[in-house]
Amino acid sequence: MLGVEQKPSEEAVSPDNAGTHPWRRYIALGDSFTEGIGDPDENNPGRHRGWADRVAEQLSSTVDGFSYANLAIRGRLIKQIIDEQLEPAIALNPDLISICAGGNDVLRPGGDPDKIADQLEAAVARLASTGATLLIFNGPDIRDTPVLGGIRGKVAIYNENIRTVAARHDAVVADLWALRELHHPSMWSEDRLHFSPLGHQTIAAMVLDALNVPHPLVPEMDFEPDTRTWRTARLEDLQWAREHLAPWVLRRLRHQSSGDGITPKRPEPTPFVTPAPNDSLGAGQ
Repeated sequence: MLGVEQKPSEEAVSPDNAGTHPWRRYIALGDSFTEGIGDPDENNPGRHRGWADRVAEQLSSTVDGFSYANLAIRGRLIKQIIDEQLEPAIALNPDLISICAGGNDVLRPGGDPDKIADQLEAAVARLASTGATLLIFNGPDIRDTPVLGGIRGKVAIYNENIRTVAARHDAVVADLWALRELHHPSMWSEDRLHFSPLGHQTIAAMVLDALNVPHPLVPEMDFEPDTRTWRTARLEDLQWAREHLAPWVLRRLRHQSSGDGITPKRPEPTPFVTPAPNDSLGAGQ
């Protein structure tokens, strides 16, 4: 797969062509993770940036005519992603596609990681038939997340299934589970269900590494040790459960979604506009 399998030569990463890659049109599919929830877009109030925007920014910086669309919508289950996003994405004629799907299904009681993986494979097979480079995400290690840590085993099973799917269809795996930096609380937003701007930036760097694209995304990560007492940590857990977890559970009991009434933020492939330089986590910071 061009631009993915080979390690870049010294010429490939020279200052004159650092970041060069073979893609011209990137389409992102998924749920809140790919929409960018947790990473507010300072240039567009009410909207979110996220790892996919950050990746597209880097990919567009060295390739004339590069375009990017993001069809992801928060709260979507894997069947909804397949039904709503798959064929529209293919119709846009991408040569690079990312898909992160099934996480919301795995989190649900009774979610079967094997059956969910079967749905994912059907979608990946359809995407692979286009000849585009495919990027598939596995799930992060949620061992330190209150409540959600209890389904760590299900996530691990789903991740192994994802690796199998990727191998069958020559897809690149964006390995969130192996990204140990994500264990630090600063990588997560206040709701502990989505990543913070630093988390999204760290993930964007990992994605570019997986695609074998040189980049300047090396955020400072001078983590301070957690000095909270056990009691303080538990009180914060209770507050989090009231403010974030309970509403999340209630929506599911009511068969509601945070994405109800939401449309894709970038439904058509367009050139990526570099954000204003006041972004403290921008390229090179």
